[in-house]
Amino acid sequence: MSQRWIRGPLGIDAATRVTRTGTSTVLLMVPTTTAGTRLMDLVPLLECDHRVQTVVTVPQTGESWHGTDEFARRTGAVVLPWEQAVQHEFDLVLSASHREIHRVRGPLLLLPHGVGHLKSREYSRKAGGATVPTSGLERELLTHRGRVIPSAVALARDEETTVLAERCPEAAHTGVVAGDVCFDRMRASLPLREHYRRALGAADGRRVVVISSTWAPWSTFGRHPELYRRLVAEAAAEDAVVVAVLHPTVWAVHGEWQVRAWLADCTRSGLLLIPPHEGWRGAVVAADAVVGDHGSTTVYAAALGRPVHLATIPDGEIRRGSVAWHLGRTCPRLDHDRPLLPQLDRPSDGTGLRGLVTSRPDRAGTILRGTMYRLLGLSEPPHGAPASPVPLPVPLADVR
Repeated sequence: MSQRWIRGPLGIDAATRVTRTGTSTVLLMVPTTTAGTRLMDLVPLLECDHRVQTVVTVPQTGESWHGTDEFARRTGAVVLPWEQAVQHEFDLVLSASHREIHRVRGPLLLLPHGVGHLKSREYSRKAGGATVPTSGLERELLTHRGRVIPSAVALARDEETTVLAERCPEAAHTGVVAGDVCFDRMRASLPLREHYRRALGAADGRRVVVISSTWAPWSTFGRHPELYRRLVAEAAAEDAVVVAVLHPTVWAVHGEWQVRAWLADCTRSGLLLIPPHEGWRGAVVAADAVVGDHGSTTVYAAALGRPVHLATIPDGEIRRGSVAWHLGRTCPRLDHDRPLLPQLDRPSDGTGLRGLVTSRPDRAGTILRGTMYRLLGLSEPPHGAPASPVPLPVPLADVR
């Protein structure tokens, strides 16, 4: 992405080119596609307000994730070069990652990019050979040179307030228990389930099976790539639809070409491959069954009431008491030596996980909008916060 400065809606000479004047500027920090997709859940909460201008930046740290620049451009927002963004003071900064948050200026609202802040893994994957357990709410992540960085930390569950106070007491006052805006949007989509099924070619009552994978070697795709071919072959016999959802980091590290090449025989046989930036939630809403691992997609599917069967879960790596730990004790595991589809008929009810996903069901939009406008110093719009359904899933076209 070019680092030439953008003649956009901010800067000392912005008044000479803007059409809407006097707006408050909100910056979305998008260091990864994963973080960016979560921030896009907040954008509808700012819609229709002519007092607010939203822009995007991709933090530059000397290394980058493949596909992030393309994701930022796809939003349609003005994309500021990083060095321009750090020279401006914003009225509000939104981030779903800890990366580089100490370098931006303006009140910061920090969100998790998955199911809550509390990590499923006992030790951080980013610190090779780590021996100290981490929660995701440590002092080292939330402060810089003695300064608390976020003005507000959006928490999914009441439990997280206790962890925040223990791990970073100086930031305890920033905690806002808001629930989970991603999960709320999925719940708001349930009445429209037939529309999502139609988008996947299953309007005629065909069975929809979603196979979900997080990233890393112990994920579904990392450990059991043969499942995709097996599920597609079995699905052909009963005219079922199989949909693949891969974590954005899989695409970022290996590249779209390689992911599609690895699954080319499956997509030619009917596998629907969901792109990394959007569509996975709509696929889960449409699903009759979900095969997955300990990743957020599988957790959301179980909490939403979808029958979930675990292809793999790294028990020795999972933090005891985490939502993934409970997932592993709630949902049945696949027997890889037997036919797969008949196993998916076994009952599976993970709705008991909802309380581990959110302590404020269906209220995240209202709470988060109130928090954003408080930080902006503006009154909230008179209309209620929208509970926006998620976009329809649009599988990638099969390139033969």
